[in-house]
Amino acid sequence: MILREAHLKDLSNIAELHAQSWRENYSEVLSYTYLNVDVYADRTKIWTERLTDPSENQYILIAEIDHVFCGFVCVFGANDPKFGTIIDNLHVKSEIKGKGIGTQLILEAAGWAMRNYKKDNLYLEVLEVNTNAITFYEYLGGKNVDTAYWHTPCGNKVKEHIYSWGLPENLVNQVKQQS
Repeated sequence: MILREAHLKDLSNIAELHAQSWRENYSEVLSYTYLNVDVYADRTKIWTERLTDPSENQYILIAEIDHVFCGFVCVFGANDPKFGTIIDNLHVKSEIKGKGIGTQLILEAAGWAMRNYKKDNLYLEVLEVNTNAITFYEYLGGKNVDTAYWHTPCGNKVKEHIYSWGLPENLVNQVKQQS
């Protein structure tokens, strides 16, 4: 597996995987029309902005196996004064989950946060309906520290949990202990 920073040429792969992940995991909370008509265009717009005009605190990493795109992570350093650096996106193609790709991506995100935002905690937001992701984050030592609500692109209000590792090295140490 090769991990590398994302470039504009990765736009369609990132947007498609993001849209597919939402289709697979959020059918309970996002409308049929949004998921089947609008989600790809919406995600393409978001990723076009992020890849053509990145913010200074943004880091996007791609995972490839044999030059084939298989996942990505996007992190924003010092995103929130209370919670710290956010892992805003972590997606791996469903047919290759369970091979350590998500773990490697999240470890690299934590490493980047340690180098660039070492005094900030590391967190993410996960929808309550995404129980597989919650199980994964808890396995990696994430703790549910707060609850909030996400106002979806199709107008729904959905419960989400905020998972934190405290400082990024806590996540790194947890994964090392499991190895």
